[in-house]
Amino acid sequence: MTFSEALEAVKNGKAITRKGWNGKNQFVFMTPGRTLELGKHDIWTKHVQEVARQNGGKVVIQPYLNIKTVKNEIQIGWLATQSDMLANDWEIVETF
Repeated sequence: MTFSEALEAVKNGKAITRKGWNGKNQFVFMTPGRTLELGKHDIWTKHVQEVARQNGGKVVIQPYLNIKTVKNEIQIGWLATQSDMLANDWEIVETF
């Protein structure tokens, strides 16, 4: 599948991977956006807390892509390379 098709799958809650990746058991998924409120949610850094204070106690977190690495860790903020965007070997990960 193309990157465009894979990206649509991610937007619909699926995880995706590439056949051509050297590291196996890697996949990309999306964390949906949400609004956090001071005092209601665990706002994890002083910087995000300050943005919330400046916004009347709320901060909007935009959706973002993550990758599960071969070390079984989550890397927040995955970015596709040009090679990834032009590849046709994307697949949906059915189980993980």
